[in-house]
Amino acid sequence: MDRVGIGIIGCGNISSQYLRAAGSFPILEIKAIADINMEVAKARGAEFGVPVKTVADLLADETIEIVVNLTVPLAHVEVGLQVIAAGKHVHSEKPLGVTVAEARKLIDAARARNLRIGCAPDTFLGGAHQTCRKLLDEGAIGQPIAGTAVYGTAGHERWHPSPEFYYLPGGGPVLDMGPYYVTALVNLLGPVKKVAAVTSRVRKQRTISSEPKKGQVIPVQVDTHAAGTLVFHNGTVISVVLSFDIARYRHAPIELYGAAGVMGVPDPNFFDGEILLATATEDWHPTPIQHGHAEHNLRIMGVADMAHAIRKGRPHRASGDLAFHVLEVMEGFQRSSDSGKHVRMTTRPARPAMMPVGLKTGEFD
Repeated sequence: MDRVGIGIIGCGNISSQYLRAAGSFPILEIKAIADINMEVAKARGAEFGVPVKTVADLLADETIEIVVNLTVPLAHVEVGLQVIAAGKHVHSEKPLGVTVAEARKLIDAARARNLRIGCAPDTFLGGAHQTCRKLLDEGAIGQPIAGTAVYGTAGHERWHPSPEFYYLPGGGPVLDMGPYYVTALVNLLGPVKKVAAVTSRVRKQRTISSEPKKGQVIPVQVDTHAAGTLVFHNGTVISVVLSFDIARYRHAPIELYGAAGVMGVPDPNFFDGEILLATATEDWHPTPIQHGHAEHNLRIMGVADMAHAIRKGRPHRASGDLAFHVLEVMEGFQRSSDSGKHVRMTTRPARPAMMPVGLKTGEFD
């Protein structure tokens, strides 16, 4: 299969994971990287031995078919629109946009030019999460009834070298970590019907404790704790907590409660992990992962799937429609908290196609 030329815009912290992983997918060919700060781009280019271009030159490069947008959340739509205007497909880091209104511009622009939008997270394509999907569809726990999804941390200022954007519009626990949890749940259960939530902000500023900005005080412009309920079209009710105000917790990342049993789903921030099943008469026990290979479990998998989809003329799994629905769900947390009412979703995408069992390394179909 012909390789697909890839350009990357944004050479910050996450770009190293994408560049390191790209070599594991033969269909991907990194043609160039770019950043608004050329010194940062040059350093990353030297680190991985890839060409460095200005953003304008990268967008003009006719050998590049997909541009991976790794800019900060506030720039995702702006840069994405530039990519679409240049006639290229775009795969964005999460979230798709900081609001539904601005993300809709990107969706409409791509549709008008018959171009594809992809978006992280792609962790739901990992072997563990695909196996959970298969087990659920096969009735391993019966009809899903309810569940929980919990993420908590004391804050990213403890470890990230430049954590300021986590506390600006487009940041916060819902838009930062919510994409992993909501995307994983939509993959498992289908689309969300309505959202109810309460959000809060207990501090107006935070102090960075990580290097190199240790001691710097940063403003907090977004709510940092959210507790909500997602009601899915299939009737499942999931209780969700997403927080930057929790020092430690012992709850499983995701648990699903069905009419015939329960399932412990691995952390959706990762591709792999232990799957646990139990019933009313049988204690928790692990079950084997049936999908995928370790070589697949890398943060560029969604881009590789998009590249295969372009060559084969099929839908890609980490799609713009999926990401747009996830964004609407996440925006629903704040809208519900502000209004004190349930918020009904206007989008209803199909669940992405499940990865078949038994694929060889590098295969997606």
